[in-house]
Amino acid sequence: MPRSSIAVLTFLIGVTAWVCLPPGTGLVLGQDVAAPLATDGEVIEGPVVATITAAELEELRASVEAAALAGHNAWMLTCSALVLFMTAPGLAMFYGGLVRKKNVLSVMMQCIFLMGLMSMIWAIYGYSLAFGGSGGWIGNTEFLFMNNVQRYWDDATQAPVTPMSNGIPLLTHMLFQGMFFIITPALICGAFAERMKFSSMVVFSILWGTFVYCPLCHWVWDGGPLAYGEAGILGGALDFAGGTVVHISSGISALVAAMIIGPRMGYSTEPHQPHNLTYTAMGAAMLWVGWFGFNAGSELLSDDLTSSAFAVTHFSAAAGAVAWALTELLLNGKPTVLGASSGAVSGLVCITPAAGFVQPMPSILMGATAGIVCYFACSSLKRRLRYDDALDAFGVHGVGGTLGAVMTGIFATRACWDIGGGQPLGLVEGNARTIVGQVAAVLVTYVFAAVVSYILLKGIDAVMGLRVRAEVEQRGLDIAEHGEEGYTLV
Repeated sequence: MPRSSIAVLTFLIGVTAWVCLPPGTGLVLGQDVAAPLATDGEVIEGPVVATITAAELEELRASVEAAALAGHNAWMLTCSALVLFMTAPGLAMFYGGLVRKKNVLSVMMQCIFLMGLMSMIWAIYGYSLAFGGSGGWIGNTEFLFMNNVQRYWDDATQAPVTPMSNGIPLLTHMLFQGMFFIITPALICGAFAERMKFSSMVVFSILWGTFVYCPLCHWVWDGGPLAYGEAGILGGALDFAGGTVVHISSGISALVAAMIIGPRMGYSTEPHQPHNLTYTAMGAAMLWVGWFGFNAGSELLSDDLTSSAFAVTHFSAAAGAVAWALTELLLNGKPTVLGASSGAVSGLVCITPAAGFVQPMPSILMGATAGIVCYFACSSLKRRLRYDDALDAFGVHGVGGTLGAVMTGIFATRACWDIGGGQPLGLVEGNARTIVGQVAAVLVTYVFAAVVSYILLKGIDAVMGLRVRAEVEQRGLDIAEHGEEGYTLV
């Protein structure tokens, strides 16, 4: 029984004794109390025994477990909503403010449409591919069309039955993980913003979710070859909330997409300034709030570790925002709203794989490091490699996710989560092997996501084309692709 349930059970037994027994009477389970007891000033000699029948104890235990289930389930449903909130309005506003005004609706449409599209795919077959079975390279057909996930009628007991997973309804687990499936391809959209066909984006997202995300998710979180433990490659990876599965995979895929589709028209000769940094700042704040569900919810219940994951998420974001802004101040003379916003997101990305494994003080160092490193990745590295990652999906998510995965191997401690059964966890506890497993997982994710993304993008380009025509790009995707404008003067 979980510690929280035992505590509640003990409390309820105590309350029962206080209500049902005379003042001063002790409640004893399984033994007598031989010492004299006083009741209303009268001393009672001899043993006093208070008993609870097995049926009553079982009923009490069932009540406690039901209360614990309700609490965990409510928390996980809240976290699911928070992660969905990250895609829209969070990411939609963050990305929408960074593009030119003629393309703001196209970026928001990508985020909102993917909320619907990826939800359908996840319900039909995505969840089954990611979490069906255990181990191996891909899931099975166990959960196709939400079979064995949704409630069903049991003829034997003549009652509805809820399939469970680790103390919460399996449907809740499916919903929570589905929100990750939604936001990950939406992150990639930042790389080819302002120039990719909407239809091509849709096809790519379907195929990428099927052939990149689902296998990676299964490898890391469902006992596959990257799962932490002896069965994993070089010990597997510690990935609490998606450093490899979400951020590195989307980041490297974004880089491949940016290189294949090519730069925007006039990228090296004309300014491509964000049209509304107010949107971007508000979007970053929404992402910050939503990330609490993303990270703290990844334990899949609510207990003392949840508080730790929540705290390190906040402190890493805070340090990232400050570090990026201070870097701008030192190098350019002025800190910017865009810099503070991007720094916060960088810190959030970096702490994602580590949220359940590191203490608050190391999380500040991780966030600050991410703010500085991602700043240079989005400026110097992009200029040197000459690619047009329009909204810096690789610079923030690819680089930040990689940094977070490696630093998890350094700062992970069993004091947060004793996942190794008492064995030292990270380098700070003398275990260098964890870093080896982290680096191996990063490299596997890089190669797998890059190769599959390249094949998918090249195939789509050959069949239907990736890029809009030059005149469409010049006019803007809002009008050309969706027949609407983000701003109308009246």
